[in-house]
Amino acid sequence: MSNECNGTEPNSEDEQINESYNKNPTFRICCIGAGYVGGPTCAIIASKCPHIQVTVVDVSVDRIAAWNSDNLPLFEPGLDEMVKSIRNRNLFFSTDVKKAIQEADLIFISVNTPTKSYGFGNGRAPDLRYVEEAARQIAQIATSNKIVVEKSTVPVKAAESIKTILKTNKQPGVSYQVLSNPEFLAEGSAIHDLLAPDRVLIGGDETIDGSLAIKKLSWIYEHWVPKEKILTTNTWSSELSKLVANAFLAQRISSINTISAVCEATGASVSEVAKAVGLDSRIGNKFLNASIGFGGSCFQKDVYNLIYLAESLKLEPVAQYWLQVIKINDWQRERFAQMIVQNLFGSVSGKKITVFGFAFKKDTADTRESSSIYVCQYLLAEGASLLIYDPKVPEQRIFLDLCEQTGKTEAELSEHVQIVHSAYEAAKDSHALVICTEWDEFKQLDYQLIYSTMKKPSFIFDGRLILDHDHLMSIGFNVFCIGKKPPVNQYFNQSPR
Repeated sequence: MSNECNGTEPNSEDEQINESYNKNPTFRICCIGAGYVGGPTCAIIASKCPHIQVTVVDVSVDRIAAWNSDNLPLFEPGLDEMVKSIRNRNLFFSTDVKKAIQEADLIFISVNTPTKSYGFGNGRAPDLRYVEEAARQIAQIATSNKIVVEKSTVPVKAAESIKTILKTNKQPGVSYQVLSNPEFLAEGSAIHDLLAPDRVLIGGDETIDGSLAIKKLSWIYEHWVPKEKILTTNTWSSELSKLVANAFLAQRISSINTISAVCEATGASVSEVAKAVGLDSRIGNKFLNASIGFGGSCFQKDVYNLIYLAESLKLEPVAQYWLQVIKINDWQRERFAQMIVQNLFGSVSGKKITVFGFAFKKDTADTRESSSIYVCQYLLAEGASLLIYDPKVPEQRIFLDLCEQTGKTEAELSEHVQIVHSAYEAAKDSHALVICTEWDEFKQLDYQLIYSTMKKPSFIFDGRLILDHDHLMSIGFNVFCIGKKPPVNQYFNQSPR
């Protein structure tokens, strides 16, 4: 962004950036990793910075082919239109990692950082093998100076590891600056979050070269983000801020979910309590919706990351505090499944249960750590037959997740699990409907029609508090939900079918 556009006076660092850009009028960015973060982030940058060439690379031929096709590998509102409007203009998707790294001025590392499932730190520590592989690949290939940016969620001091790898393996005459630039987007609203972020956080070395690298990355964001929303810190503060942000959000969800259990036992309404508490300006109303628990790729992983960090620093009370956030989340999922079994007369064996929603939240097809997976696992263990409907999650994805969670083969699961492609089809001859994902579609269904096709008595278990319960009860449904004690006389208005 020019000084004339942003209204600031020129300074020496701004002039260095402008001089660098004038010498190299085509600024090039490479993003290693074409997943949920890399794809949308680079689409926004390319859209807002038409003079910057952005190339997203990945070792997965199938994933890159999908990005170059009419069917993108992930669903986000607004993403499809944006990608197709700029693809092959200044936004490219490629498997030619070497060429993209060689030509880039700035490289995002946006690879997967799952929780370790082996060895030391099993179940707690982040697995940084893909970050290390990316750093080694950059050092092996690059023959000119690069700014390397951590975009993946990493533990504190991961940048030091990246620096060490780059420094000890670099080509002669090549220098690197390593920055931390964590993403704060939420799946389902990623495009909106990237276009209008609460803040952009950039961490780097507190040196002249580090400051210049921060300025260059900030210059990219300043094309659409107000300068006052771009925060700069040291690298460690930036890395820790990402973990803490997700841990705090997960904590709020677990906190309100504990209160939902109190409400069910006392006759209070968790929705009313959350509204009253959320009106306190010191607390606010965000992330106070009681539910069957949080899911997705970030919250649980990042809380475990924070737990492992605390344990490694011998801060056991801190580790135990954050561990309770995970335990409450697990308990809430199990508690909801128990609610279903108990209110279906103590048994779901042989009964048809319709599950509405398999994604971990609405407006995404991502199922990672979805609470629906765990609820389905509990119900299958109780002998239920499941009819599952989700408007975006593919059938194969559902079976893969359930196979992994239950340890059964797809053939074994197929005896008790059916994936259907219509909410009305899924509800036919079912004993109960279970709302696991808050898709807007589920609010707009004709529940009078659905009721007429179900077995009697008919039940709805609203795990997301999205339905009009009074209306459903007037139709004849027995309604049970998180955070509210059910009426005692629900069973008496229906005749068996």
